[in-house]
Amino acid sequence: MSAAEAKMGVVLITGAAGGLGQGLVTEFAAQGWRVGAACHRSDGHRETDRIWPVRLDVTDGSQARQVVKQLMARWGRIDALINNAGLTADNPLWQMTDKDWDRVIEVILKGSFLCSQAVLRPMLGQHDGHIINVASFAARHGGRGQANYAAAKAGLIGLTESLAKEVGSRNIRVNAVLPGVLPTPMTAKLAELQLNEFASSNALGRLNTVAEVARFVAFLATTRNVSGQLFPLDSRIARWT
Repeated sequence: MSAAEAKMGVVLITGAAGGLGQGLVTEFAAQGWRVGAACHRSDGHRETDRIWPVRLDVTDGSQARQVVKQLMARWGRIDALINNAGLTADNPLWQMTDKDWDRVIEVILKGSFLCSQAVLRPMLGQHDGHIINVASFAARHGGRGQANYAAAKAGLIGLTESLAKEVGSRNIRVNAVLPGVLPTPMTAKLAELQLNEFASSNALGRLNTVAEVARFVAFLATTRNVSGQLFPLDSRIARWT
């Protein structure tokens, strides 16, 4: 590895095939990072000198450890992890199946736990690193039919705050972002009326964009003195306590 390459950041992004995931991969690569683009399926991205597509089921700890091992062998370090993998399986609680509950919790919350655990060993050795969890406004203001999703995202905020305290003394930062409702395949099934209602709940009267969220996350990953924080990225105003 050349000296110039050694100065470039290395980031692992989960859920890289989704709408926000693709935006994150594009933005980090454009800013000069080397990107491990982890997807549940293998056809999410084309390999380039800065983008390494890799298949990863975030609910499988052995896979997470293997991907981190491969990333370290490829680029020698890992500077950031973006826990972005997620899904929804909406239904009123009395109609929600055990499978729908478990799958959402496993991907969002357990997946973030397993991937964070996998990157912590090299980060602790480096005495440096940044973990950014993609949480949700639903964590504090759960919507109807999303008890599983709201519970998973609320757990992710708890994970963020606890882990930040655990690893802060080792110069590892842990933060969470709340992207807001974005125009992605996950929200494509929402009716126009629902999207308009989401927009009207924002002080600016509009929704955020994938590109703006990706720019913020890429900036946050470069910060050195911010940890244990939640960053709402739309203009909804709410009390968090």
